[in-house]
Amino acid sequence: MSKEKKYRKKKKLGHYPFISVILSMTLALFILGLFALLISTTTSLTKVIQQNVEMQVYLKSNLSEPQQLRVSKSLASRNYVLNEENIEPIRFISKKEAAEKFIEETGEDFMQFLGDNPLKDAYIVKISPEYHSSEKMATVQKDIENINGVFEVIYTDNMVQSINENITKISLVLLSISVLLFIVIGILINNTIKLALFSQRFLIRSMQLVGATNGFIRKPFIYRSIWHGIISALIAGGLLFALLTYGSQKLEGLAELQNHEMLLIILGGLLITGIIIASFSTYRAIQKYMSMSLDELY
Repeated sequence: MSKEKKYRKKKKLGHYPFISVILSMTLALFILGLFALLISTTTSLTKVIQQNVEMQVYLKSNLSEPQQLRVSKSLASRNYVLNEENIEPIRFISKKEAAEKFIEETGEDFMQFLGDNPLKDAYIVKISPEYHSSEKMATVQKDIENINGVFEVIYTDNMVQSINENITKISLVLLSISVLLFIVIGILINNTIKLALFSQRFLIRSMQLVGATNGFIRKPFIYRSIWHGIISALIAGGLLFALLTYGSQKLEGLAELQNHEMLLIILGGLLITGIIIASFSTYRAIQKYMSMSLDELY
């Protein structure tokens, strides 16, 4: 009697071996989420690099404090100067401070044999990412040099060009891999669900023979697949959060690169992706088995 009950339970409409489905979906969503985190971290790192593109604005000798202040205000009014919260766009370095730093780094006191400090007061100006192309940087350099009191403007053109080229290459590679990964994961989940539903093909045919509508047959399977997608996404999200917490403890600076809003978007995206792929794959598999002939089912 107990064996008969177990048999009936296994053959209940909409029920099928789900452990392998959840494990496969969890692994697939975890990999997808891990890659999304990689893209998010790379984007944050790119932003940090772009925020540190600077120009060194050297001032003419013997400028008074009011004159230096006018130069600073003139620089601050320019559109190409970085305007971000919690970031100081313009930083003043006196020639005395520059000399002390040079002596500390090289160990040579050039002022002893020169008798004077030949360095100049300078402003370090952070440039907005919109102006990082070689042409715009050259235009910015000329504009700053025309400010009264400015002696010279220096920046590393090769470094800016290299940053732009590398950012473009990395973006294209990550975009290509993400599209390919999404397609592969979709196929993997689809095949896993199709194999899991294979055991239900005769039960589906039996329901058709007793007059059940297609919607009535699909309904329990799709509801169950939605729950499988939710469970898989929650497990994958928990694993990602644990891995991220562990990585932040072990890798210095990783926590600063994390965007909490983006992390929530990724977790929400995994939930939506899990539900959509699971329900769509289940729908396609059920439609396939409902349209098969009896010979094909065997």
